[in-house]
Amino acid sequence: GWTGIPLTKINETESDRLLNLEDTLHKRVIGQNDAVNSISKAVRRARAGLKDPKRPIGSFIFLGPTGVGKTELARALAESM
Repeated sequence: GWTGIPLTKINETESDRLLNLEDTLHKRVIGQNDAVNSISKAVRRARAGLKDPKRPIGSFIFLGPTGVGKTELARALAESM
């Protein structure tokens, strides 16, 4: 299209998975709304083709005290992809 946004087709199962990514992550990670929302937006942008293909999807630094869900969030994201 003339907007420069690629017109690649995302299959229906991947589309559903991307739309429900936040819910999927929240099932395993309690709280951490800002982190889950940021990661979900970055993944959706990348899968929709709106990011520079030469750059990574995102660079996320999970910081916080023990037991807040840093590792669990990374594991949940890996499993959902």
